Amino acid sequence: MMVEPLPILERLLDNSGYALAVTQALYFVVSLVVIYLVGRLTVIPLVSRFLDRRDVDRHAKTPLLKLVRFGVVFVAVSVAFGFADYGNFLTSLATIAAAATLAIGLATQDVIKNFVSGVFIYTDQPFKIGDWIEWDGGSYSGVVEDIGLRVTRVRTFDNELLTVPNSQLTDGVIKNPVAYDRLRLKFLFGIGYDDDIDRATEIIVEEAEDHPEILDDPAPSVRLTELGDSSVGLQSRIWIANPSRSDYVKIKGDYVTSVKERFDAEDIDIPYPNRTIGGGLELTNVEGMVEAADD
Repeated sequence: MMVEPLPILERLLDNSGYALAVTQALYFVVSLVVIYLVGRLTVIPLVSRFLDRRDVDRHAKTPLLKLVRFGVVFVAVSVAFGFADYGNFLTSLATIAAAATLAIGLATQDVIKNFVSGVFIYTDQPFKIGDWIEWDGGSYSGVVEDIGLRVTRVRTFDNELLTVPNSQLTDGVIKNPVAYDRLRLKFLFGIGYDDDIDRATEIIVEEAEDHPEILDDPAPSVRLTELGDSSVGLQSRIWIANPSRSDYVKIKGDYVTSVKERFDAEDIDIPYPNRTIGGGLELTNVEGMVEAADD
């Protein structure tokens, strides 16, 4: 029995095509892994040491290293395409990107918006990692833990973690009380109308001058800013150095406590709000109510 050569040739060609595909895939995977590991073990540490020598702070170093890691992956995939003889990776990537632009654009509008906002945060630097910030009219506040290309992570003072889209931090007003090396604190003390304003002012200033963490320059000051319904408002203005949230709360608490104790010692009153309710009460059908009670 004779075996026709044509089916055997077709099977050999089919097998060779399968073997070629497997070989290309193997080349791609091996070259991708090798090049990625080389980049991960050499390029990224070199860039990290270079940034350290340039004294680049963590605010800028973290996103730069993320970009380097992305570049290593991109180069590894590009070279692996060449080793596997898959063609030009950039050409293939451009074709895929052009085909998926519309769908991806519609699905990632918020992601792109947050990414661009993240770039603005890196360039404008309204805050950096470790800063205490407030936003959304003071509804949210905390210490910046990490600044990413899409979100910023903030730890609240109740030890909660907030993951904030970057666009929320660039579209509104951000308050950064620790952006500079000094911070002014204000507090309104209310005293009675019969109390000595000059003496109360002296006490407020003296307690500020005696506090070791309140600056002498600029000097503490007091202004009469309010004539309330039941009290006279004296606003104290003091300055602290190297501000942080913990310093702010501690110094303000200690200072207000010391002023309150001095007021008590010198019989300066901090009055409670008073409310006077006017009007009258009119009763009708009193006789009918009395008769009903008698029954």
